[in-house]
Amino acid sequence: MRQNAAPGVQETARADVRHTVRAVQGAALGWLSRNRAHFALGDDALARDGRVDGSWKPLGELAQVCATLSVRTSPSDPLHACVRDLLAFAWRQTGEGALFCEVQRAEPFATYPLEVYAAFASAGLRHPGYERAAATVAATRGWRLTEQLPTRRLGVLCAERQIGLRRDDDEPALLARTWLGGLPEPWTFERASGYALTHVVFHLTDWGRGGPDLPPAVAEHLAHWAPAWLVTCLEGGLWDLACEVAAVAAGVPAAGTDATFEAELAGAWVRIAGVQYASGALPEEDGRVAAEVPREETVPPRDGASACGASGFRLCYHSTLMAAFAAGLTLARWDDAGVPRAYGGRRDAPVKTPTTPTTGGTG
Repeated sequence: MRQNAAPGVQETARADVRHTVRAVQGAALGWLSRNRAHFALGDDALARDGRVDGSWKPLGELAQVCATLSVRTSPSDPLHACVRDLLAFAWRQTGEGALFCEVQRAEPFATYPLEVYAAFASAGLRHPGYERAAATVAATRGWRLTEQLPTRRLGVLCAERQIGLRRDDDEPALLARTWLGGLPEPWTFERASGYALTHVVFHLTDWGRGGPDLPPAVAEHLAHWAPAWLVTCLEGGLWDLACEVAAVAAGVPAAGTDATFEAELAGAWVRIAGVQYASGALPEEDGRVAAEVPREETVPPRDGASACGASGFRLCYHSTLMAAFAAGLTLARWDDAGVPRAYGGRRDAPVKTPTTPTTGGTG
């Protein structure tokens, strides 16, 4: 573990800033835990005309974030138990992997089941039967020749890598065809390119868990321009995208950043904390808040009832996930720089995968 990073990291990661980031993360995870019922797969999860964006996608995003946070928090950290509990809840929704086999039979060339499953596999939750079926399909020419945009193909390669599949795609060539990989003019940044660039970084770093990592030229480009793009999102009230860009910034090697970069990253958390609701929810953007998103919540009953309505959940679940995700990566960045933590234990201690899923609670 690197102990001496750029001085700017040490200077900006003051105790008060760490407390702010930690508070945002804890509140977000609390909201996600209380509202976990909305992540549950419904009867349409296996329907041919089912809405993947309203079923498998949110569940996969929950699994992806929790898989990263489970290795980015110390087992002695109270938030680690919360993350593992959410991950176990999400795994149970898939029948501990059995539902992936059913989706595979119905849609053998769909990529979303593999991408969702890979998040669980990266956390040690695996289903051998599904992996055998996925490997069989992935070996076909039909799978390899599926036409996809470069960013999407990088996502599929990331998922394959996480479950041990390998193919001979030229990842540098794919990266060069993405907006970020082409080292674009910084002033061409907009919402669509912003989400594209964050996902390219997530795919290259296995969502902050490792992966091929960023090529030097891309890392240097981000070191120069990620702070400006982050400020653009903050000033535009694009809180969901701001959290994604903050997560990207947290992964830029500290050896290549300066004090201004680190100050912008730290300052972003003051802005994000300022718009987070007392409930822990974070709106996706200014002007898109429904009455169904309570700014404060009472703890729901122990029967698992949600504290937020379904429409309100859709308006803020992803931004709240990204707040927890980016906060975890930011704190890990400061841990790697040797900044003292507010809790004990080693962040890099091995994570124990529960053999028996824990009981889902209401947070």
